[in-house]
Amino acid sequence: MDNSYVSLISANPRDAKVSSTLEKSTGKKHLTDNNPETCWTSRQGPGQYIHLTFEKPAIPKRITIVFQGGFVGTKCRIEVSESSDRPEWQTWTYIHPEDANRRQTFDLTTHRDGLPGEKIQSMKLVFEESSDFYGRITIYELKIDGLLF
Repeated sequence: MDNSYVSLISANPRDAKVSSTLEKSTGKKHLTDNNPETCWTSRQGPGQYIHLTFEKPAIPKRITIVFQGGFVGTKCRIEVSESSDRPEWQTWTYIHPEDANRRQTFDLTTHRDGLPGEKIQSMKLVFEESSDFYGRITIYELKIDGLLF
């Protein structure tokens, strides 16, 4: 683990947008509150997502995520954009979390296409598949570490 990485997500819920929220008690603010007792839960349906805006240009290097087993985004497309005002999304990579109640860490490496070769301002996690029959996603912890510029 590289200790030079910093957290790219602030505790400010305005920096995060989500596709949906099941109810107020499981809202987006719980994605960044650093409380393992709270969570974000989406409504049902495919294509649930989390859109993050970074305070400064960044290069994400690692995602750490804790799902509730049974409500896991088992296929997650990572999209990035150099702009936060009007994002033009480019698919960077995919991660495939296991259907488990434990912390899972994914290293984000630059692929052949070089993404994100430039510093980015926005990142989107799009959950294309869920372990839940109805497509709901529940996340207790989300951390993105990397380099800020």
